[in-house]
Amino acid sequence: MKDRMDWVVLYLNRATQDLYQVMRDEAPAGLRLLFLESGGADEMREKVRQADAILIADAALTAEMIQQAGKLKMVQHQGVGYERIDVTALAKAGVPLALCPAGTAEGVGEHTVLLMLAALKRLVPAHESMVAGKWLMWELRPSTRDLHGKTVGLIGFGRTGRAVAKRLRGFDVRLIATDPYINLSEQEKAEFGVTLVKKDVLLREADIVSLHIPLTEETRHLIAGPELQRMKREAILVNVSRGGVIDQDALCEALRERRIMAAALDVYSPEPLPAGHPLTRLDNVVLTPHVAAGTLDAFRAKMRFALGNIARFKGGEEPLERVAGT
Repeated sequence: MKDRMDWVVLYLNRATQDLYQVMRDEAPAGLRLLFLESGGADEMREKVRQADAILIADAALTAEMIQQAGKLKMVQHQGVGYERIDVTALAKAGVPLALCPAGTAEGVGEHTVLLMLAALKRLVPAHESMVAGKWLMWELRPSTRDLHGKTVGLIGFGRTGRAVAKRLRGFDVRLIATDPYINLSEQEKAEFGVTLVKKDVLLREADIVSLHIPLTEETRHLIAGPELQRMKREAILVNVSRGGVIDQDALCEALRERRIMAAALDVYSPEPLPAGHPLTRLDNVVLTPHVAAGTLDAFRAKMRFALGNIARFKGGEEPLERVAGT
C-alpha cells in the first residue's frame, strides 16, 4: 500500500555540503532528507526518532538506536558491507535492510588495479623523492616490478572480484581465484580468464593477493601469520574489502621483516587509522582512506539507486537487494 505522506530520510553519516547537494539532486519526490550537523549523541537520538528511513554508509546502527526509531520503516545501506548494522534487531522490528551494489564494483575494481600498480611501481616513494628534489631514476629500478606476466590471486569472486578480473584482462596476467560460495560455468571462466583454485594454492602461487570478501566471523583475520608465511617473499597483498579480514599486527610484522614485498590497503581496523599507526611508518605500503568506491561518480550512482529504492518501498513495492531475514 502506498504511503502518500513524505518520508523523512535520515543520512546517518556526516559528509560535505557538496555531497549533500548530490543527494538532494537525486532524491525522488516524496522523500525529505535530514542530515546530521554535530553528530553528537543527543542530536542523533532526536533525528533517529524522526526518521521513516535511514540511509547509512559506515556508521553503526545498534539495537538501542533501532528501538528509539519509532517511525522507522526501512534501512538502506549505500554499499554492501553491513557488519555494523544490527540485523537481528531490524528483523525483530520488522524493518527491511537493503543494500546498494550500484556504484561499488566499478570504482573498487579500478582502485584495486590502481593499488596493484602503485605498489609494483613504488609510486609513493617515486613521488615523494621528486617533491624532495631527488631524482631516483636508477635507484628505484631494483625494487619495482611490472604487472604484466604476474599471477594475480583474488580471494572472493563476487561483484568486486569480477570487476577486478575484467579490468585485468588487458594486462596479460595469469588470474586465479578462490571462493567457496561461487561456482563458475566453463563459459564464465573463459569470459573472466580465471581459474578457480584452493586458498592455499592461491597464497602459494600468487604474486599479488587481492581481497574481495565481506567481514564475517568466518572471514575475520582470514589473512594472518600462517597465511602470510605461505605467500611469496616478493608478493603484494591488496585489501579493498574490510580491515578486519587481515590481522594487521601480523601484517606489520611481515612487512617489517620483508616476508612479503608490500601491501596496498584501502581499509583498516579500526577506521579511521590512528595517527602514527605502525602501518604509516613502513616504506613498503600504499595507504588510501577507504575511498575505493568513494568517487563523485560512484556517490551519485549510489544515491540514485539508494534513494530510488527507498521511494520504491514507500510506493508499496518490494525493495531491491533486500537482505534475507529482514
